[in-house]
Amino acid sequence: MKKNMVGWFEIPVTDMDRAKAFYENVFQVKIDIQDYGEMVMGWFPFTEGTEGAAGTLVKQDSYTPSHEGTLVYFMSDDVQIELDRVGGAGGKILQAKTEISPEHGNMAIFEDSEGNRVALHSMV
Repeated sequence: MKKNMVGWFEIPVTDMDRAKAFYENVFQVKIDIQDYGEMVMGWFPFTEGTEGAAGTLVKQDSYTPSHEGTLVYFMSDDVQIELDRVGGAGGKILQAKTEISPEHGNMAIFEDSEGNRVALHSMV
């Protein structure tokens, strides 16, 4: 393979305004909402040619938020920064900042405003 395997992700939401406010608060970014009729997407910021995959929040009848299934990891300078914003934004910390190993950094898991499990990773 010449590229990293993950090229795109979608996080299911039931209330786009609530989810947008949650992720904007936790990550201190702007989510761009696009309404495609049957599907509404909230686009995370993305810069071509940088590390990491692009993705969106998605509201559509066939998308159901849950704790089961794939776990998306957001990259962070220090996972504690975002974890400190989770509760105030309407989420819940499921696993506090935990060292994976000195060479693999730290991780944490939280529940977003929609009920999805989402993770963070940092080398700090």
